[in-house]
Amino acid sequence: MNRMTAARITSPADRPQLSLRERKKIKTREAIRTATYALIEEHGYDATTIDQIAERAEVSPSTVFRYFPTKEDIVLTDEYDPIIVEELRNRPADEPWPDTVRYVMREAARAGIEGDPRAARLRSHLMVQVPAVRSRMMESMSVTGRMFCTAIGERTGRDPDSLEVRVYAMSLIGGLMETTLYWGEHGNQQDFTALLDRTLDVLQHGLSARNP
Repeated sequence: MNRMTAARITSPADRPQLSLRERKKIKTREAIRTATYALIEEHGYDATTIDQIAERAEVSPSTVFRYFPTKEDIVLTDEYDPIIVEELRNRPADEPWPDTVRYVMREAARAGIEGDPRAARLRSHLMVQVPAVRSRMMESMSVTGRMFCTAIGERTGRDPDSLEVRVYAMSLIGGLMETTLYWGEHGNQQDFTALLDRTLDVLQHGLSARNP
């Protein structure tokens, strides 16, 4: 069983290598996130307040802000970026780079969606419907992109701060964001992994003259 599979079937709080303090922190984060999703489904995004989230999660408002600086961060933050970076580093050294990227991105998509399908659908809808969520997502892309740059640089032997690595990393992040938006805009009816494959085909081969 690879690490990504383990991430799909095991919640972060169940990982035995974490200390008690870390497990408590993860449980608090998950309680806040779960409360937020439930309240948004009940009342809508704009009507959901930090005070309501804190009360539902049984924590103080200050605790909510300690874990998540903004309400948008509660919706968007997940635990998968470090997993993606770790998987990039752990793929076989002789595996062709396009195959590595496709494998890791597909596994990350499965982890994110199969791990909590309801949350994944809600997140995509909010990205489409709420400008503040979409804006915050774009801001957070730079942080994820830097993580990708480091892993890509290690894997390819290139300078992680080179223009080429930065452009490639951000094209992956941007492609994943646009795929998520497209999925949400179309009611989450299409298979997300199939959409991601189309995205990766464009990044690998360029845009063809005809629609698929």
